[in-house]
Amino acid sequence: MTKVTPFLMFEGNAEEAMNYYITLLENSEITSITRYGPNQPGDEGSVMHATFSLKGQEFMCIDSNVKHAFTFTPSFSIFITCDTEEEIDRLYEKLVDGGGPLMPLDNYGFSKKFGWIVDKFGVSWQLTLPLFE
Repeated sequence: MTKVTPFLMFEGNAEEAMNYYITLLENSEITSITRYGPNQPGDEGSVMHATFSLKGQEFMCIDSNVKHAFTFTPSFSIFITCDTEEEIDRLYEKLVDGGGPLMPLDNYGFSKKFGWIVDKFGVSWQLTLPLFE
C-alpha cells in the first residue's frame, strides 16, 4: 500500500466543485481529469475520474453515472486548521454560501474559533483557529 486518498463522489458537478475548492486554498490544483466520451456509461464530458490537491492533500473524485440513495454525510468532513481569524472568516463565508452551517463560527472552548458547514456541493468542512499558535 502506497497511500490513502479521500474519494468524493459527486452527481454531475465534480469539476465545478474542484475548480471552486482550488480557488479557496493557496497551493491547490487539479492534477488530472479523465472525462467520459461518447458511448461510454457516463454523461459525455462528465468526470470519469479526477485528482486534485488542497494544500498538498490529494483527493480523488468522480461524477457518478449511477443514482444512489445516498450522498455526502457530515460525519466525514474536510478539516482545515487556519492560521488567522481573517482566514477562517473568509473560508467560512465562502463555503457556507449556498450550503449551510452545522455549527456556526464561534468559540466552543476547544478552539479560538470553530465552524462546521456543509457546502453547496454537499461536502462537509470543519474550520478551526487553534487556541495556541
